[in-house]
Amino acid sequence: MALIGTEIKPFEATAFKSGEFVGVSDADLKGKWSVVFFYPADFTFVCPTELGDMADHYAELKAMGVEVFSVSTDTHFTHKAWHDSSETIGKIDYYMVGDPTGTITTNFKVMREGQGLADRGTFVIDPDGIIQIMEVTCEGVGRNAAELVRKVKAAQYVRNHPGEVCPAKWEEGASTLAPSLDLVGKI
Repeated sequence: MALIGTEIKPFEATAFKSGEFVGVSDADLKGKWSVVFFYPADFTFVCPTELGDMADHYAELKAMGVEVFSVSTDTHFTHKAWHDSSETIGKIDYYMVGDPTGTITTNFKVMREGQGLADRGTFVIDPDGIIQIMEVTCEGVGRNAAELVRKVKAAQYVRNHPGEVCPAKWEEGASTLAPSLDLVGKI
């Protein structure tokens, strides 16, 4: 499951976005920061709360140069039906990628063996297509988009400031650390 530091694998899929079906591939995740947000299934319980929370933070992520791709093994047709029937899902403007073949879900190693469903996996991908952050939670634990925004800001900061790292609970504008022999045993 060690995907940190690896390049995303090739894929092609169809997504529902802004009232249309659009093609999406691994090339769409390169050249900018991306979040790939896997969830088990449309028309479920925890999933809409997570996707709605992500929708509430989408404008902030876009302003940071980040595109969001939610992915489940449902089809793009199912995503449209869910979007049209749920007030929470109806506010989504990011890509809702259909992965009925399980290719993307398998590429990111979040396919549940024998179930055809994705685990709750979140991946932050840098502009070079390299996975910088990953988080996988169990079925009953929803994720927090505000915390994801904080982590993306930290990843962007570290990329733009070689030699610096962001400590626990780091927030934009806070002090960072410059790892060195002088810091050993002093933190």
